[in-house]
Amino acid sequence: MEKTQFKYKVPSGLEVRKQLRSALNLFVKNKKLSPPLSMNSLTSLAIEFITVNSLESAIKGWIMVEINNAVWFETVASIPLEKRILLLPKCLSNSKNCKAEIDDLGLLCNLCGNCNIPDLQTKAEELGMMSLVAEGFTSVIGLVESGVIDAIIGVSCLESLEKTFPLLINHAVPGLAIPLNKDGCIDTEVDEAYVREIMEMHSSKETTLLDYDQLKSNIQDWFSKENLENTLTTSNDHTSLIMREWMSDEGKRWRPYLLAATYMALNGKNEIPEEVKQAAIAIECFHKASLVHDDIQDEDSLRYGKKTINEAYGVPIAINVGDMYLGEGYRLLAQCKHIELFKVASEAHIALCKGQGMELEWSKNPKFLNMNFVLDIFCHKTVPAFEVSLLMGAICVDNNEETKQLLSEYAKALGIAYQLKDDIEDFNDNETLSIRPSAVLATICENTTDDLFVHTMLHQDEIKVFLKSEENIDTLNEAIDAVEIMVKDYHNQALNIIESIQNIELKRLLFRVTEKILK
Repeated sequence: MEKTQFKYKVPSGLEVRKQLRSALNLFVKNKKLSPPLSMNSLTSLAIEFITVNSLESAIKGWIMVEINNAVWFETVASIPLEKRILLLPKCLSNSKNCKAEIDDLGLLCNLCGNCNIPDLQTKAEELGMMSLVAEGFTSVIGLVESGVIDAIIGVSCLESLEKTFPLLINHAVPGLAIPLNKDGCIDTEVDEAYVREIMEMHSSKETTLLDYDQLKSNIQDWFSKENLENTLTTSNDHTSLIMREWMSDEGKRWRPYLLAATYMALNGKNEIPEEVKQAAIAIECFHKASLVHDDIQDEDSLRYGKKTINEAYGVPIAINVGDMYLGEGYRLLAQCKHIELFKVASEAHIALCKGQGMELEWSKNPKFLNMNFVLDIFCHKTVPAFEVSLLMGAICVDNNEETKQLLSEYAKALGIAYQLKDDIEDFNDNETLSIRPSAVLATICENTTDDLFVHTMLHQDEIKVFLKSEENIDTLNEAIDAVEIMVKDYHNQALNIIESIQNIELKRLLFRVTEKILK
């Protein structure tokens, strides 16, 4: 993401700020915007508002913050007071007369009355809210992720917000930021009445945000040896033992997480029924099968620092274990009531095989690469890994066609961005890199007219050594720069698709997923 570039100017005069906030609330309402919004969207909306109202561009940062507030007002108002936190900056204190101490968490106010911090903290206490005097939102993100709080009301200068606001946005945290009325890190001031108004916001509709972080912990339990012995084939033949052992190894479990989290977001509840757990375990079975077969085809001996199954037990046993994973996956899906799960899983399986076949055929006889060919492989190999998880989660809820279409479009943008990023990262170390179709190599091929150079490059035993040599490093870096632009483009495509979704929980989830995967 590009830097926000806040301009450190706040509209002068309380009445002017009140009028602008009122106009911004109407602006957001008329556009029927729902949270969360990306930094790119906030920037575009702020520029539009400034242009339409003939305002000075220097207040763009302030406008962005207030637009974000406007889209979150209703949600924050519906979050219980005890699940909110008020975050105040130390610079609100009276620098000459402040008698408070400062520890690792922030300022420990002793209620001396020399500034408005004690009034605001006392009000927060009366309301049942937590409060903290510290700089930026970073200090409370951990409280959000642990489920202690669901919403942040933070007071900060625009300079600090430039550094911390994207963190709030990218975590899709319901948050309201009130900019200080002047810059500087000493003796600042804020519209206190506005802060109090926001603190006291209350809605008859109560919202409890879904706990996606707890879901991650729960999923790890699903793949414990004990649980897998109850879920997968219980026999103790050699193949079954290897299968369960490798299944219980540590892993990110992105696919089962995406399936279960999508179900949660669309269902609006934290509880995951047994059939959804089975579908989530099934999708990890399919993933494991693809890894086992990949390692055989690529003749890999290590994966994640551990011997591959083909290296540890031989190719015939590895093929058999991979096949058993496939059988287990479809057996688990058979226990779910949604027949369409089979269709989606099988289509993803077929797409993966096609993509793998394209890659294997090219790698056997490397030739000139173009980007369309590489992206086609991504759409067969990488995109389905995301798409099948999201679609199966949606099928388990209501099988809404419009939702599934949006999820498919999102998966395509995310999957391509992820694989482009992975192609760049291949060149970040000096480990041996097997020749395969990649966006970096395609860019080099398309940007050179030297056929001999392309042929020489594509038939190197040590492709990284060749491209990182003194005579070729500039060519490599130019290609990487071009692919990085593509990553940003597809990243933005993913965010734009998210913002067309109306379900706030699904938007929150996909914002978090996008930033986690692409960061």
